Amino acid sequence: MFRQIIKDNYFKQNHFWFELDHTQSSKLISQLSSLAYAPSSTPHYPELWRSLIQSSPANNKRAENRSSEPQKLKNKPSSSIDSQAALDEKSFIYMKLKEIALDREWPALSRNGHAEENTNEGISYNDARIDQAGFMEPQLPGEEKNEEGNCDLAGYPPFVAQLLKEVKELNAFKEQHSQKMTGLEKKLANAQEEIKLLKGRCLMLESTNPSRTHDSENVVESDDIVCDESIILAGGFDGNNWLSALDLYSPLTDIFKPLRPMSSFWSYFAIANLSREVYVFGGKFKKLWDNTVESYNPANDMWTVHSNLKKRNSNLSGATLKDKIFAMGGGNGTEYFAEVEMYDPQVGQWIPSRSMWQKRFSLAATELNGALYAVGGFDGDKYLATAERFDPREHAWTKIESMSTKRAYHALVPLGGKLYALGGSDGSQMMPSVEIYDPRRGTWMIGEPMNYSRGYVTAAALKESIYVIGGAQSDNEVLDTIERYKEGTGWEITNLSGVGKRCLSSAIVLEED
Repeated sequence: MFRQIIKDNYFKQNHFWFELDHTQSSKLISQLSSLAYAPSSTPHYPELWRSLIQSSPANNKRAENRSSEPQKLKNKPSSSIDSQAALDEKSFIYMKLKEIALDREWPALSRNGHAEENTNEGISYNDARIDQAGFMEPQLPGEEKNEEGNCDLAGYPPFVAQLLKEVKELNAFKEQHSQKMTGLEKKLANAQEEIKLLKGRCLMLESTNPSRTHDSENVVESDDIVCDESIILAGGFDGNNWLSALDLYSPLTDIFKPLRPMSSFWSYFAIANLSREVYVFGGKFKKLWDNTVESYNPANDMWTVHSNLKKRNSNLSGATLKDKIFAMGGGNGTEYFAEVEMYDPQVGQWIPSRSMWQKRFSLAATELNGALYAVGGFDGDKYLATAERFDPREHAWTKIESMSTKRAYHALVPLGGKLYALGGSDGSQMMPSVEIYDPRRGTWMIGEPMNYSRGYVTAAALKESIYVIGGAQSDNEVLDTIERYKEGTGWEITNLSGVGKRCLSSAIVLEED
């Protein structure tokens, strides 16, 4: 009956333009008036109907094919005939929406230009929307719903309902899997923390392991040792174990006293003295690079944790200048540093300071006559013979004369207003050589060599003498010998045996401020 009137509105076989022109409207009104159809039971959704019409791509195509914007029947002047026509149009639109939904589920039911009405199957506006292609699509769970109710799978075609059910089950499985993964990650993090704690405890036990104890007559537990006449040794390697030990050794009496060990055993760290406390910072264990800072106070035999270095750093060197600690050079396994950090105890933080001229890894550094000296090291490509000095008044590093021998893993000790560069490695072998820098002349001089070749060595000046403790030879044999140097006497091998085998440790003397 209506087919001849509205056939021009089918732009595809089963897609219909809802807008009618005046001619079509007049013809339909005449037909509908003669039927006297009253859709009293038809649901009324004015807002949703408007959104469906506006979202249809047919609006754009309709505008291209017609010279004027089609008028909406609901906006016509009020009259009994127009009102009835508007209601009839809405009923017709609702019927077409049902037909489109049925055609999507059963494509074989498509007809030539129209679809038969099925009063037993339908889909509500609450359960469907029109996308940009003009197709009816079910609203997925979790999308915005209208004010009347929730998404009901019973209102969907069977294949859509099954798909939504599978999607819901998949989302539930993914959520459950995510919760399990989160739980496992937390357990792993807790396990790692427990392992770290257990390692620390084991290392503390190793520091008192009988395998590294000394002759009972050389080990004391009393407080008879005066710190100003003793050398503090920190960490190191005894040929079998890495040590977290902190020991007080008096070479004048060959007496050895264990102190409270560090919280973990370190190697390649730096050490400095500030206000009669021993500061230990940086270092590494195996492939773990560290930036932690701790200080030991012999007055109360306690360790204190301080602010970390800005960078994880190992094979660096430390020195104290004007009540501040300087951490110089080093590296982290992938890059080598020329940077210098300064610790101000008044601020309680490490502050970037003026960088050195060269990158220096495994350098030696110390303070002499109110200036810092950095000597030798490895720049990532070659071993260095260069040296430089930091003047706090100018706040700048200045290059000074280079040594005659390249070296790293060596010791640098001030004595009698001069600097002594001791042993180390030139990249091919450990060396016994010694070079002496006189800042008044600005030159290095070749000194008397030590009796043993020593790399990874530690040394300290005490009572106008230099004590070189342990170290390793080219065949990686860890030494237990101690050599002593005194101006006018030269080097001599002592019979001191209180320390035993030890290399890669650090030594410092606590002097009065």
